[in-house]
Amino acid sequence: MLPSPRALRSQVEHAVRQRMRLGQPGHTTGIELARSDGWIAHDVVCTSGPHDRSFEEQHSAVSVALVLAGTFQYRAGSTRDTLVPGSVLLGNPRQCFECGHEHAAGDRCLAFTFNPEYFERVAFDAGGSRVGFRVGRLPPLRELSGISVRAATGVLDPAGVAWDELALEVAARVSALANGVPAGSGPPTGAESRVTASVRAIERDPAARHPLQRLAREARLSPYHYLRVFQRATGVTPHQFILRTRLREAAARLAGDDGRVIEIALEAGFSDLSTFNRGFRAEFGMSPREYRRAHRRS
Repeated sequence: MLPSPRALRSQVEHAVRQRMRLGQPGHTTGIELARSDGWIAHDVVCTSGPHDRSFEEQHSAVSVALVLAGTFQYRAGSTRDTLVPGSVLLGNPRQCFECGHEHAAGDRCLAFTFNPEYFERVAFDAGGSRVGFRVGRLPPLRELSGISVRAATGVLDPAGVAWDELALEVAARVSALANGVPAGSGPPTGAESRVTASVRAIERDPAARHPLQRLAREARLSPYHYLRVFQRATGVTPHQFILRTRLREAAARLAGDDGRVIEIALEAGFSDLSTFNRGFRAEFGMSPREYRRAHRRS
């Protein structure tokens, strides 16, 4: 199956519709994909929505979940964050947390559970000096785009991923980024649902035009306040979120089918090949053709 964000999103939406038809409450399903000494990887699908009650849980180990589809709210300690595709949930051992879907139903994550000693060793080797996360979320950063695409591949095609390498890279990259991201307050509660609606609209059709003026108007906010609220909620600007969503979509296509690069670029929402090539190289450190050769599965 093609490792496309659209495929991941479609499967989540199907699961939500199915449980609604059956009149069942939302629930979380985790399927183990791989494990080794020090870590376990699960494909986690949640079908909960605004009418489902959230419960406080506790992280059993170091938790790192790469969000692949959907949106949800995450509370850990005194912080409250909105998780969107491309962002990463962070959890410390024995830390209590709560996840909720206050504005929309369904999400999907590739969730790693790391043994604390393993994670600490990797973090130290990667140059980290701090044990434990001081933030509950990493936004959809450029440094995480390549990992997000590989995570999508792993969920849809577990045999197509070198899991030991991915787990090691996730631990090293996340520990370094988390120690450099300042803790911040969440967005105004009244505006968060509007930002969630924007994220969902972009996620459904990243290739469509999403001008800031229209997004702000649909959110019933001025462009200035919309930009501030969106960035506070997701950690990136609307433009950055749209661009990275499109680039992840294109990267998945390049790794999974034989379509012409220009066709993939246009279908992903880019107006011309040169713009796509520049953005792709800036995001992934190589040209689209180089990426295809490096990630093409036999």
